[in-house]
Amino acid sequence: MEGFIYLIHLFHKGGFVMYPLLICSLLAVMIAAERVYYYRRNRQNSDGLKAQIRDTLAARDWDRAIAVCDTFDTVMSRTVKAGLLHARSPQVGTMTVKAAFEERMAVEVTGLKKHHDYLSAIVTVAPLLGLLGTVIGMIGSFSVMDGSGSGTAAISGGVGEALVATAAGLCVAILAFVIHTYFSHQFDSILTATENLCLSVLEHKRGEAA
Repeated sequence: MEGFIYLIHLFHKGGFVMYPLLICSLLAVMIAAERVYYYRRNRQNSDGLKAQIRDTLAARDWDRAIAVCDTFDTVMSRTVKAGLLHARSPQVGTMTVKAAFEERMAVEVTGLKKHHDYLSAIVTVAPLLGLLGTVIGMIGSFSVMDGSGSGTAAISGGVGEALVATAAGLCVAILAFVIHTYFSHQFDSILTATENLCLSVLEHKRGEAA
């Protein structure tokens, strides 16, 4: 309880910039929660999907491969299905299948990278807000230097406000940076796995045409 009260005290001591910093931190946490749900749903049983698709490709059963994709609802299944719909036709070449993969993947990338730009903005803006609080606190400190009486206390109070704002800005930026880095890794992982499975489809398509 005392720790919570101390945090409230620091929050008020940091000045008005603590409010936009609080909004930034809450936004980062909300984005993290939404992204965890999104990526978990789109990674669900991805190994099972890859294994079933490769088994159906080995049997040259394109319709069955499409049916397998229909049992999943992930970035990987939707992208692979887009190419398989063309690959099952003997008259369609590998370039058409590849174009279908790329077109669908361009759509899915939008969902995979959703809100990442907001995290990048928070990483940049939070330290600037902290710096603004520092400047305001220092201005308040030096403005009382020509006074008397409680000038020393006012100066130290202004410096304290400046340091709290700076520390808060850095903490929010670090939080957003860690979240952004983690989900960027998740994005790369899903993208790489999907591309590898699409390459497997293209290889089997080439083998069928040979």
